[in-house]
Amino acid sequence: MKPIVAIVGRPNVGKSTLFNKLSGKRLAIVDDRPGVTRDRIYADCEWLNRKFLIVDTGGIEPYSDDVILSQMRIQAQIAIDRADAIIFVTDVKSGVVATDAEVAAMLQKSGKPVILCVNKCDTVGEPPADFYEFYNLGLGDPVAVSSVHGHGTGDLLDEVVKNLRFTEDDEEDDDDSIRVAVIGKPNVGKSSLVNALCGENRMLVSDIAGTTRDAADTVVENEHGRFVFIDTAGLRRKSKVDDQIEKYSVMRAVMAVERANVCVIMIDATEGFTEQDSKVAGIAHEAGKACIIAVNKWDAYEKDGRTMDAYRKKLMTDFSFMSYAPIIFISAKTGQRLGRLMELVKYVDDQNAVRIPTGRLNQVLADAQARVQPPTDKGKRLKIYYMTQASTRPPTFVAFVNKKDLFHYSYQRYLDNQIREVFGLEGTPTRLVIRERAEK
Repeated sequence: MKPIVAIVGRPNVGKSTLFNKLSGKRLAIVDDRPGVTRDRIYADCEWLNRKFLIVDTGGIEPYSDDVILSQMRIQAQIAIDRADAIIFVTDVKSGVVATDAEVAAMLQKSGKPVILCVNKCDTVGEPPADFYEFYNLGLGDPVAVSSVHGHGTGDLLDEVVKNLRFTEDDEEDDDDSIRVAVIGKPNVGKSSLVNALCGENRMLVSDIAGTTRDAADTVVENEHGRFVFIDTAGLRRKSKVDDQIEKYSVMRAVMAVERANVCVIMIDATEGFTEQDSKVAGIAHEAGKACIIAVNKWDAYEKDGRTMDAYRKKLMTDFSFMSYAPIIFISAKTGQRLGRLMELVKYVDDQNAVRIPTGRLNQVLADAQARVQPPTDKGKRLKIYYMTQASTRPPTFVAFVNKKDLFHYSYQRYLDNQIREVFGLEGTPTRLVIRERAEK
């Protein structure tokens, strides 16, 4: 697995701008208002033929004096724990403020390598006099950077690479591997599943909910291919834990999902569907990942000849917002249907990456419109000129129409169903972008 470098700092120091500059892509939203970045965003970065991951984080912002440390812990500790090195971003224009000193102290305690980046040094050459004030943070030599213009980013990346350890596995980078996040409530058997698939007790397993604290990677190779399974901490019920811990767990789940190609949403057969299951599934659905619903502990569930069909129908109603996801009944303890699960993972990953030729897509569109006429409003009929696929993971389609307002949600769902009927797309969400175009 590639090393991870976290970009941390207080709000509005330019973390997202720096992230976009280092990744070479406009992945993070940049705005002058603090607090725009909320979730963690990952991107690949390469420097001196070395590859690593960078992660943009939300600003560390204490709301009042009595909750400074707790707010910092929620916002920063996740990124710090997961990272192999940390870029601490500060702002030369505002100088060293109290929050910077608090964050610096936290980073020193972490024991991780910290590269101090003094941002907004926009002039080339000698940095401004205020730059030298940052030596007081006790983090060694600061690096003067302008994330807007790109000045100093080379020096910054030199320092990052010096502080990372690379192995041959990193160089190979699991490009051919399918990254699978195993997500769900505590105690549904996520770690047991990973242990069963890799054939060893790699993960600590116990009946105590919350045994797994962090997302851990396990490589599994078999006749179906090479997989990297990410076992995650369970998402707990709010009434059971402190609200800050709940936020911490949600963030961990989101981070695991972001890194994955496929999400296996695990449900305890003996408990059935709960609100947390819906919440966990929603994270994977919103991220556009290929999804499988795995009902674990099926060996412990009392059943007859019709139980599985009835259980499946109930789950299809519960997970109506992601009806595309296949449902499989497994037992991590006995190994029941684990081979079929691996086949499904490979299959839904392929579906998530499928690309449909524009000609075939528009033929399906024409047939669908011939069967069911597009909607009208006040005598004006929706016209869909053509459709094309813009991207994969998830399959994203762009439809060019005469008037956006006429494209009702029900008709969008109808077209989605028609595309799925012809091309499959089982296990993957789809996205539809509507563009308005003037009539010729």
